[in-house]
Amino acid sequence: MTRRELNAAAITDPALRAAYERCRRLNARHGKTYFLATRLLPASRRPAVHALYGFARLADDIVDDLAAPTATGDRARRLQALSHDLRTAMEGSPGRQPVVTAVAHTAQRYRIPHRHFDDFLTSMRSDLTVTDYDTLDALRGYMHGSAAVIGLQMLPVLGHTTSRVEAAPHAAALGEAFQLTNFIRDVGEDLDRDRVYLPADLLASEGVDRDLLLWSRRTGRRDPRITSALRSAAALTRRFYAAAEPGLDMLEPVARPCVRTAFVLYGEILDAVARDGYASVQRRSSVSPARRAAVAASGLAKIAAVRLTARAAPVVEEPL
Repeated sequence: MTRRELNAAAITDPALRAAYERCRRLNARHGKTYFLATRLLPASRRPAVHALYGFARLADDIVDDLAAPTATGDRARRLQALSHDLRTAMEGSPGRQPVVTAVAHTAQRYRIPHRHFDDFLTSMRSDLTVTDYDTLDALRGYMHGSAAVIGLQMLPVLGHTTSRVEAAPHAAALGEAFQLTNFIRDVGEDLDRDRVYLPADLLASEGVDRDLLLWSRRTGRRDPRITSALRSAAALTRRFYAAAEPGLDMLEPVARPCVRTAFVLYGEILDAVARDGYASVQRRSSVSPARRAAVAASGLAKIAAVRLTARAAPVVEEPL
């Protein structure tokens, strides 16, 4: 399957093929929902999505490497080295790491603005020192780089039938919706990393603070105030999904089933959290493999219908 994807994307250089294969393995291992949705894209576009995921994963692993020898200082140096490596690769030199080589090639091929990668790395650096956010506006400042720009990076790969200016806000909102979903699902795991991503004012409105969350994590006991706060956070996240949804029909028809599948499955993570009683401090909720397979099958049916009825709409090329 990897060979077919690389051939379809006309990636022939052996070192570059190996770099993309590395990204695909990272996506398959760590991004199960994301990877499943990617399988619904035309084969020629999958390597680029794997490269974007692989780079994001590489930076995220540096930030979350709590076993780094000198903790924050070591991780900051590794992020700086990654940033330098990316800048060099964007200028045409081979990356020191295969993932960087692949993502630089993807950025050039799809004309992805370099500022999106700079903004992403800025948010990753903030994770080394910032452990909570007072308000939603403060959190969205972080999420611009950590999530919204991921949607913006993906947009030219997926293709769009409207202008990029029109489609971009919806793509950014989808990235934010996905990340907020992760924050709700991963409250306990984030606490273990000394982070609380949900806005402090949202938590406080239900009588929740960091100490209460830590108590719940430590003791395994639940508290109705935490349940209420997570329910409110889920309602907030649904609003981001609503803002993102009009953008699905702005994508090329061949890309819509992929993004719709991710849209549905990530939304159902919120359903799973609700079914588990909003116990995210204690455990991680998930969508069952059977349900993921069923949604993917629906996506395959839609792809077949698109291919039978029409050719893909042309990408609207615009200056950066």
